[in-house]
Amino acid sequence: MENSGTFSNHTLLYTGIVCAYVLVMLCIGYWCMKRTHNVGDFFLGNRSLGPWMSAFAYGTSYFSAVIFIGYAGKLGWGFGVQTLWIVVGNTLIGTVLAWLVLAKRTRVMTARLNAMTMPEFMAERYGSKPMKVLSGITIFCLLVPYSASVYMGLSYLFQKTMGLGYSDALIFLALLTGVYLVMGGYFAVAVSDFIRGLVEFLGVMLMVYLLIHMKGGLATTFHQLCAPVNMPDLFTPDGALKSAADSGGLFAGWLILVSLVFITSFGPWALPQMVQKFYSMKDERDVLRIVFIAGTLSLILSFGAYYTGALTHLFFPSAEDLAPIMTETGKLNLDILIPHFIVTYVPAWLVLLILLLVFSASMSSLSSLVLVSSSAIAIDIYGTFSTLEQKKKEKRTMLYMRLLCALFVLVSLLLALVKINFIVNLMVIAWGALGGAFLAPYVYGLFWKRTTKAGAYAGMISGLGISIVLFIKWGSPGIPVAGAISMIVPMIVVPVVSLMTPAPDQKLIDKAFGGK
Repeated sequence: MENSGTFSNHTLLYTGIVCAYVLVMLCIGYWCMKRTHNVGDFFLGNRSLGPWMSAFAYGTSYFSAVIFIGYAGKLGWGFGVQTLWIVVGNTLIGTVLAWLVLAKRTRVMTARLNAMTMPEFMAERYGSKPMKVLSGITIFCLLVPYSASVYMGLSYLFQKTMGLGYSDALIFLALLTGVYLVMGGYFAVAVSDFIRGLVEFLGVMLMVYLLIHMKGGLATTFHQLCAPVNMPDLFTPDGALKSAADSGGLFAGWLILVSLVFITSFGPWALPQMVQKFYSMKDERDVLRIVFIAGTLSLILSFGAYYTGALTHLFFPSAEDLAPIMTETGKLNLDILIPHFIVTYVPAWLVLLILLLVFSASMSSLSSLVLVSSSAIAIDIYGTFSTLEQKKKEKRTMLYMRLLCALFVLVSLLLALVKINFIVNLMVIAWGALGGAFLAPYVYGLFWKRTTKAGAYAGMISGLGISIVLFIKWGSPGIPVAGAISMIVPMIVVPVVSLMTPAPDQKLIDKAFGGK
């Protein structure tokens, strides 16, 4: 039964409860501000997070409005039930394997190197200050469009559910993120992530249960979604995503899907805002508990997002059903498919929970993005060139991080106001390019002592270069494939160049790996 006729009567209630939720988050930020005394506290929570907080911080940063709005709508509509392969990859590779392989080694090595950020790790591991600056600039530039994509996805939902204009929703979210981050830093993010994670977990389970129940249960809906359907090409000639299990265009649909699974599963292994969670855990012995908690959370959240997207085929079986989201040019605006789906078919009382769910996921991701990006300038670039004594330098760095948090939010807001089409593309570009730049140097640097500075530079430059060239050459249809290639090639380049260049200084190796 459609819900649109009664939905407007609940707008005031939704607004009031969201405001109360925001107030609670700001109170947490203020409380955490009183506990934040130095850069280590602000950026890593003083490496004191237990297993539950670490796991929830990772899971809620992984799945934002881009997943629930952009990915669920576009990919769920485009690939149907086949998007569940992304669920498998995100859970087993992006979460479970990431923690088992990377977490303990990262926590121990970054503590030895006294590194708080990805650029600091790169500089200390390979003995190169210029690498720290290059890494910082790369992170800041690439996380801005990713942050903008999160703002865009969340604003579309607020626009539909609370009656706010797109610009008004963006400004409200930007102000909240800026004030909240400037106050409490990472400790505020971690504390509130636990609350947000609980909201997300409950909301996703209820939403998926009710939607599946409307169409006859899990077995029935899965069978219907697996049935052969007559879908047109996935991409139009100008790169617009339509609906298909396979594409007759530049790339086959299966290749695009495999590339998306690869990027969204291995991408978090090198994303600075995700790797930060490894740095900040209290004890490396907590890894197995974190794996269980974070893996369960990732499975539920990713399944809820992608299966909901696939279910749109059952709720919108004809062109007439999709008329409300058609643009003036006759294309589907898949950015608003899920918001329209929610306010049309989800019971009004559950819309509030879903709103808080997506709001929670997005605020967590935004907080991590803003924090990591501000650190790229304040810690990794300013900290490299500052000649002040340590105490004054740290105080100045804290001030700059807070100011840069606000600046980063403003730049992301301006980019989001432009309303770039296909918010999924912004995320895939950022993940592919960051993965291309950092995945190989980071992973090899953790486990292979023979990795050289020249090899790390070659990996970073080849990954960034390939991603930029291929993104420009192939355009929208080729973005997932380009991102995957830009992550794979450096995994070959780094060891080849390392073996062709002199071995690294033994002092660097001893410092990183704990030798004498």
